[in-house]
Amino acid sequence: MNIVLLADNRKHELLVNFCIAYSQILRHHDIYALQNTSRLIRDATKLEVVGLSTEISGSIVQLASRAMYNEVDVVIYLRDPLLDRYDEPNALLKACDTNSIPVATNIATAEILVLALDRGDLDWRELVR
Repeated sequence: MNIVLLADNRKHELLVNFCIAYSQILRHHDIYALQNTSRLIRDATKLEVVGLSTEISGSIVQLASRAMYNEVDVVIYLRDPLLDRYDEPNALLKACDTNSIPVATNIATAEILVLALDRGDLDWRELVR
């Protein structure tokens, strides 16, 4: 499965700790993140993470394009509700909604998604691709 891991600035540490906790599950999948985030995750977990451009809006558009072509299976995007841009339209989240790609925007749903992934509950995504 192709998993996208993103986090707003104040959520990076939470995302890294999440990856540490679930590294045994995540290591069996292809992981994508922004360049800085991918470095933090690699340093903490030794997971293989493909780093994308560090410019957030360009990366979101790039990931949204991949999602529109069903090249993404799961998105974990830990968002900060205190940011001014929180309610702005997000191309990636829209693409995920359009193509029925599971998205977690907080740590609780991220844990549910990764455990479902481990149980095989998301294997139907393989048929979509």
